[in-house]
Amino acid sequence: NARFIYASSAATYGDGSHGYSDDVAELPILRPLNMYGYSKHMVDLWARKHKLFDRIVGLKYFNVFGPHEDYKGDMRSVVSKSYDQIRKTGQVQLFKSYRPDYADGEQMRDFIYVKDAVAVTLHFLENRQGGGLFNCGTGKARNWKDLVTAVFTSMKLPPKIEFIPMPEALRGKYQYFTQASMEKLRKAGYTRPFTSLEDAVFDYVTTYLEKR
Repeated sequence: NARFIYASSAATYGDGSHGYSDDVAELPILRPLNMYGYSKHMVDLWARKHKLFDRIVGLKYFNVFGPHEDYKGDMRSVVSKSYDQIRKTGQVQLFKSYRPDYADGEQMRDFIYVKDAVAVTLHFLENRQGGGLFNCGTGKARNWKDLVTAVFTSMKLPPKIEFIPMPEALRGKYQYFTQASMEKLRKAGYTRPFTSLEDAVFDYVTTYLEKR
């Protein structure tokens, strides 16, 4: 029989002021910051309204990165962009922070390697009993400096980062922190550990980006 699994997004959590719980009962309080997040949120709300989460699965993917994302162009991950920047200029550009509680480059996201995101998705394909809405992150936020430093390290180079102004259009819609609440996924029987940021970046850089 068919199994319906769809992609939602951490963008549905907006500025994070309402937390990062994937409890379906809390969906109505979420306020996404952009139309991408809002479009995903509308599907989540629709599935809740029609009581479909007892048999379908929605996955709120956090910051996914990994092999074969070049086709996404400017929407590909910062790991991929950083690798190309370092090859061309020897340095990486990151956005400055516009909040006093976050230093430049220390804005935090829950980065998840695509291989882990696939494993979570396949878990629900292979375990077809029930459904629900689940976060697909690691449960551990890391900052952008950590991410690009891992790229430099994987390329055997010292980090060189330049902070540049964030476009005006982005400033009011930028997520400074995301971190998945993982209890619900673990209760659903997904027990595998997640790849560390450093290990994931190293695998991506050395196994894929350097051999493109």
